[in-house]
Amino acid sequence: MTMAPHRPPPADPAGAYDDLARASAALVIRRYSSSFGLASRLLAQPVRGHVQNVYALVRVADELVDAPRPGAGPDEQRALLDELEADLLRALETGQSANLVVHAFAGTARACGFGAELTAPFFASMRTDLDVTVHDRESFDRYVYGSAEVVGLMCLRAFLADQPYAETAYVQLTPGARALGAAFQKVNFLRDLAEDTDLLGRRYFPGVDAARLTDAQRDELLDDIEADLRVAQTAIAALPGGSRRAVQVAHALFAELARRLRATPAAEISRRRVRVPGPAKALVAARSLLTRPEGDA
Repeated sequence: MTMAPHRPPPADPAGAYDDLARASAALVIRRYSSSFGLASRLLAQPVRGHVQNVYALVRVADELVDAPRPGAGPDEQRALLDELEADLLRALETGQSANLVVHAFAGTARACGFGAELTAPFFASMRTDLDVTVHDRESFDRYVYGSAEVVGLMCLRAFLADQPYAETAYVQLTPGARALGAAFQKVNFLRDLAEDTDLLGRRYFPGVDAARLTDAQRDELLDDIEADLRVAQTAIAALPGGSRRAVQVAHALFAELARRLRATPAAEISRRRVRVPGPAKALVAARSLLTRPEGDA
């Protein structure tokens, strides 16, 4: 039997664990998101790491709901969500967790100044997916706030963490951050209409039946999404320079997806997932980077 060579412990064991946690979070975003991952690479550090940490925790929770193990039912999924949230709350207090993704997220939350006021609505929305299959307007708005708008607010905290007058800027930019999160979520709902209905048995948009989606309904949903994108656009120019370009690219990629959805017959949206191909994403990102946003020096 061969023995592994002895390796001395790192000079800073806690720092080495923090680095491992952050690397784990970065792996999640690389594996699960192309558009968001592309935009996040344009962020300056340490903001890029903070945003990756937020995305990783959000994605893990989402996967517990949307991709259960074979044979697992809502009770098992709810128990896992409860355990994840309890672990996160402990980590927000102590600064550490045996779960690498939770550890990375807690470090970001503590450094950027947010906590259960944003994580509690998020977990509430995740649990909603286990109980509610058809939404009315009130439950839809509550779900979008918890599942997406608070994520925009977490990212905003990261963008502003080392900025002077961060609290004043946070209040000023909150409507734009919420609108961008909502727009991203609603675009995803529309392009995933067939999958959400056929595989997950969910109807998010109030009064919309995927099997009977009309072009008029498609346009009404996209009008709402584009209104959110316009609100978000007004806030992007006020973001710190190290974050502004990345957020602009993310905005442009989802605006392009919305444009393609509007050009796709409703009956087709009901059958397949509309995508922006990789080369088109690269072109959209390049155009966005070459366009000087209002507020750039």
